[in-house]
Amino acid sequence: MKRTSLYAQHIAANARMVEFAGYEMPVQYPLGVKKEHLWVRENAGLFDVSHMGQLILKGNKVKEAFEKIVPVDVLGLPEDMQRYGLFTTEEGTITDDLMFANWGDDLFVVVNAACKDQDIAHLKASLSECEVEVIDDRALLAIQGPKARAVFARLIPEAINMTFMQSLKFDWQGVELWVSCSGYTGEDGYEVSVPNDQAEAFAATLLAFEEVEWIGLGARDSLRLEAGLCLYGHDIDTTTTPIEASLNWAIQPIRRLGGAREGGFTGADIILTQFANKPARKRVGFLVDGKAPVREGVQIVNQAGDEKGLVTSGGFSPSLSQPIVMAYVSTEALASEEPLFALVRGKNIPLILTKMPFVPAGYFRG
Repeated sequence: MKRTSLYAQHIAANARMVEFAGYEMPVQYPLGVKKEHLWVRENAGLFDVSHMGQLILKGNKVKEAFEKIVPVDVLGLPEDMQRYGLFTTEEGTITDDLMFANWGDDLFVVVNAACKDQDIAHLKASLSECEVEVIDDRALLAIQGPKARAVFARLIPEAINMTFMQSLKFDWQGVELWVSCSGYTGEDGYEVSVPNDQAEAFAATLLAFEEVEWIGLGARDSLRLEAGLCLYGHDIDTTTTPIEASLNWAIQPIRRLGGAREGGFTGADIILTQFANKPARKRVGFLVDGKAPVREGVQIVNQAGDEKGLVTSGGFSPSLSQPIVMAYVSTEALASEEPLFALVRGKNIPLILTKMPFVPAGYFRG
């Protein structure tokens, strides 16, 4: 397995390490998953996400070329801003989700760890006249939580006014940091790309503040579930379309039917049709009535026992003190408003349809 440049720090912090996307990664620290989760909701948590893929796309027409393979507005993204994107198939399904930032002449792209090799190959094949630079000498850290902004400003005072989805470069003790005001927890905070040889020093500086604790993959998953965010390979994959996944918001009006640059991306015919003709199923959120955990793969049924959906992410919400799930459910069943249940070991557990995010987002929008 591969190791990030912060591996030694995780071991020193008594992290429990597990395999994730080919890397040895910390799933939790002595604090424990629940306390780590609540720490992020109340203070500031530090995550090592160096396993993610970092890329820079270069070329005279790189934005035009990139817009042909993602169903989002690339050309209209202001400089120094970041946007959520998707790689799609001819069938309209999703091969990965990603973040990309407009750095003027270049695009900075972050892709999922488990998909990065296929994503790099896809980009090199699709952007044949552009350069795809793979960044393998930088770590990636995320500091998240209501106190993250004040803590980070002690190191980078200029970052205090960064708004959600802004992407800027800063100097820290002679080291260039690539900083985006974003994350995967629903909280305010930053994601920071730092050279590998400076990553330990940078992390140690942040951890020296009493508001900051290391947070592992276990709490990262429960935090993103509360935030209603998709996990690739679970809530979205090559069997789901963006519209089925309730990611309509990620496709800006300019790329939809009637927009100035409608379509023109992979799978556009299927995806854009689904805006008008609703798909047969949708990703939705449920509160679970009771304390029984409802996990991925559990069937959702009606009173008669007919299958109406499938859970793709589920777990206990430390913030709400109850189980929550995300699931794909028949749009017909949703429209009928019939009672739905999670079928767990032969028992019907009542589900309460609810809006996502389950926990209000704390993003700083200025």
